Amino acid sequence: MSAPNAGVPATWPAPFVTSPVDATVSLPGSKSLTNRYLVLAALADGRSRLRAPLHSRDSELMVSALRALGAIITETDGDGAFGPDLLIDPLPAAPAPQARQVDCGLAGTVMRFVPPLAALTAGTTAFDGDPHARTRPMSTIIDALRALGVQVDDGGSGSLPFTVTGSGHVAGGRLEIDAGASSQFVSALLLAAPRFDEGLHLVHRGTTLPSPDHIAMTVSVLRGVGVDVDDSVPNEWRVAPGPIAAFDTVIEPDLSNAGPFLAAALVTGGTVRVPGWPESTTQVGDRWRSILPALGASAELAGGTLTVTGTGTISGADLADTSELAPTVAALCTLADSPSTLTGIAHLRGHETDRLAALATEIRRLGGDAEETADGLVIRPAALHGGLWETYADHRMATAGALIGLAVPGVVVQDISTTAKTLPQFPELWQQLTRSAEA
Repeated sequence: MSAPNAGVPATWPAPFVTSPVDATVSLPGSKSLTNRYLVLAALADGRSRLRAPLHSRDSELMVSALRALGAIITETDGDGAFGPDLLIDPLPAAPAPQARQVDCGLAGTVMRFVPPLAALTAGTTAFDGDPHARTRPMSTIIDALRALGVQVDDGGSGSLPFTVTGSGHVAGGRLEIDAGASSQFVSALLLAAPRFDEGLHLVHRGTTLPSPDHIAMTVSVLRGVGVDVDDSVPNEWRVAPGPIAAFDTVIEPDLSNAGPFLAAALVTGGTVRVPGWPESTTQVGDRWRSILPALGASAELAGGTLTVTGTGTISGADLADTSELAPTVAALCTLADSPSTLTGIAHLRGHETDRLAALATEIRRLGGDAEETADGLVIRPAALHGGLWETYADHRMATAGALIGLAVPGVVVQDISTTAKTLPQFPELWQQLTRSAEA
């Protein structure tokens, strides 16, 4: 397999257009769903199949991690345009103890979802990742595993690198955590919980819980493979011990990755269609259907295709809890004709980079008016100019810069290849989108 985004220059002049785009953009599978189903397949009671999964750096890191633990994952022909299907044979029931290495890269799902699986195997697993991965919040999952009786050695850092020494089983039972830094801590424990001896009664004791949609997604996929999950009490989840049924499932397109393309309709006053949009989904990206109209677009879902049309004018708005969609939303607000306030996204400081600081810095670098608040951003209209847009090895920073570049000539995105984290085809798809404005 060739390197993602091979041949893409380190500094990438963002295409600038002066006419409306008119494009249909098909997208590969959801990263969030792909990696959750990969984890469940590794714990299932037989062979599972993922149809139309995402093939990206994050998903490949997950595949490699699960292979390191003993799962057998093979590629097989599929009907999708973005790569083969995956067949997954689960972790062996009683493997001999061994030492393993897991490269987490910068994938939060790998560094948080895989350690509980390692605890269910015999032997020691070492976890490390990219340099910035060592700054991402990890103490909650480390402390949680210790509270469950698992040996974890992190040298007192509460972060990568660390080792997990498993005995082949985890007792489970009641566990209290503070998941205020990331909802992934909840999802990580829930995904492995059916294989705990006593299941899990997980209680979140923090004041805030970010990205509840991602937890709802985890609960949904668990129930879909026959796991008994009770989430009737707020901030508590009870997972019964029991088998995880092998499955054959089709992965939905990644609706979060659809955001920059749909947003291009607002920026240029054009129309963008994304086929394969589910009527019902747990993906946070489904919020584009309400966010984009709040900023001045029309959005219509019909026949499985979401169509967004802009007028060429973007209205500012006050938007709460836009989660991983916030970088694209901030880019649109930078181009809006009135002020915007984004709130409820303090947890973005612990993502691939401190996204709030990064967005404020890069918007101001291009002449914009943006300031950080305790839990978000305030963005006001200002005259923008071209210049370098840094990405901080963050895929959503890269796509935000590309979006602003549609309306501001001379924007140059540093390291566009970081989009390979979840959408290796981004540069090519973006060029196709912008060519539709020239047709």
